[in-house]
Amino acid sequence: MRETLTGLILAGGQGLRMGARDKGLLAWRGQPLVAHVCAGLRPQVDGLLISANRNLADYAAYGTVVPDDPVLGSYQGPLAGLASALPVAPAGWVLTWACDMPRVPADLASRLLQAAQAAHAPLAVAATQGRWQPVCMLAATTLLPGLLDYLSRGERRVQGWLREAGAVAMDFDDQAEAFDNLNTPEDLAREG
Repeated sequence: MRETLTGLILAGGQGLRMGARDKGLLAWRGQPLVAHVCAGLRPQVDGLLISANRNLADYAAYGTVVPDDPVLGSYQGPLAGLASALPVAPAGWVLTWACDMPRVPADLASRLLQAAQAAHAPLAVAATQGRWQPVCMLAATTLLPGLLDYLSRGERRVQGWLREAGAVAMDFDDQAEAFDNLNTPEDLAREG
């Protein structure tokens, strides 16, 4: 029996480099960025969650919205989004991807799962050119207690937690362009 895979779109940021606009809802090639990410993730997962802290009704059209835990506070970064999603996801794995990266590799889930299982690791992260792509990970739902401990210490650095939790890397150099994010209005205009 295959383990359950839940997709988590990270859309809970403040969008400061976009003039405080909600990046996931900005149009790119005729659709909101979140719609592109949903189209890429949905065929690879059993269910879809969206970590968001504003415009919740708009995001609800694409999946189940999970705001950051009030104890942690909003806008605490991607790990706070993951920490809020892990208790909601069925037991198994959570696959994370940022809302401003519209080109999801079609084999993202399968390759990260293969890496995690081959290493008997609870966590796999995508890498390009030898560098981790920290918001593109596959995390076992059993990691929640350790993640909450990490956050309770005031830590927010994703790479620090990945190292602490024993992440293994999976190379995606063959699809490096998928990891380009659209952070600014200029990025959207150039890529659109």
